[in-house]
Amino acid sequence: MSSARWVCLAAVAALGLAQGGYHVGNEAETPPKISVSQLPPLPSTGFAPARPMDTVRAVFQFAALHPEVLHHIPCFCGCQNMGHRHNDDCFVKSRDARGVPTEWEAHGLG
Repeated sequence: MSSARWVCLAAVAALGLAQGGYHVGNEAETPPKISVSQLPPLPSTGFAPARPMDTVRAVFQFAALHPEVLHHIPCFCGCQNMGHRHNDDCFVKSRDARGVPTEWEAHGLG
């Protein structure tokens, strides 16, 4: 194997270790190391949330901090037609490379 290939493999391995086991794309095996203060504001919609706002906020925060749990809970409301694979997709639309949510999925509000 060439030295360039070894350097490439070492860089990929180092990047994986630096991310602390987090997999981008809502495929976490371990929770991302983030705090509530890093979360974006909840989305605004044209409808009232299905639950009191304190409950909604707590659920979105849990989804942000624990994708490793929601990743194992399937969706049952038909949202798989929207491309959702598991319950984490119902709340978090996108995350950065460290696992911090950058955009919420408004579907989780209703």
